[in-house]
Amino acid sequence: MFHISKSGTLALLLAVSLSSCGSDDNNTTEPVELRDFSEQSITDDALLVDYLSNHFYNYEDFPRADDTVVTISIDTISGDNADKTPMIDQVQQLSVPITDANGVVTNHTLYYLVAQQGSELEKKPSIVDSTYVSYRGELLTGTIFDQRNTPIWFDNIRVVSGFRYGLQNFAPGTFSQEADGTISFRDYGQGILFMPSGLGYFSSAQGLIPAYAPIVFTVSVYTSNVADHDNDGVFSIDEDPDGDGNPLNDDTDGDGTPNLLDFDDDGDGIITSLELDADNDGVIDDTDNDGIPDYLDSDS
Repeated sequence: MFHISKSGTLALLLAVSLSSCGSDDNNTTEPVELRDFSEQSITDDALLVDYLSNHFYNYEDFPRADDTVVTISIDTISGDNADKTPMIDQVQQLSVPITDANGVVTNHTLYYLVAQQGSELEKKPSIVDSTYVSYRGELLTGTIFDQRNTPIWFDNIRVVSGFRYGLQNFAPGTFSQEADGTISFRDYGQGILFMPSGLGYFSSAQGLIPAYAPIVFTVSVYTSNVADHDNDGVFSIDEDPDGDGNPLNDDTDGDGTPNLLDFDDDGDGIITSLELDADNDGVIDDTDNDGIPDYLDSDS
């Protein structure tokens, strides 16, 4: 069971960075050669498969009891650990499309491992929701570049793609509040994300993270909130008119602001919240019956 004081911890931190590590602006470094996304994804995938084939995690400590805290650890399969099950036999895969500066889409393979699934399966966060997590980030060499033992809120639209798409696979748990304000979390999800550089920082070195480095995150997902970033009455995950599952690439009025951050999705001068259900009948309005709701229809 995980305990944390309620005071000041449950406020959403919208602008938080995934990594607290930063580069020293006073240091001069050689420019990094920009590599092809597709070629780099192949290189990274080979590195990740090799890593997964030669490492294991403490799977024998899971499933954990509700009242215990278990930290995920990763080690090399060798010596006394030669008989351990490699993670390559336990991971699942997710293909994540990434568009480069030239508009070329490259699918990257994200590997994820669920050590223990959370109990609130219906509350798995979407890629644009908010999650309350603790985590440890490390390189394939085992070097830890960032760690957060005390949970923190993340806005999933503001973290690297591998984290955003990875967290949706973990259900949160339950929590209760004691008389002294302490929040206790139970039966929460835990696991590991293995991401190629294209789903991380790619060519941008970040602190201890070199350019083009695949990275690994162990995560604990305690709870989540469904987001409505622009407070227009439409959940951010539902601001996806093209239905591809990624609301971040939907911009109905072409003003450069995705719908989930746009107060006036269709650019007709009437804010979305006023066009959703003007007659208050509980049904989203489509005045001209053309199949396009008014808040997405500049001609309505």
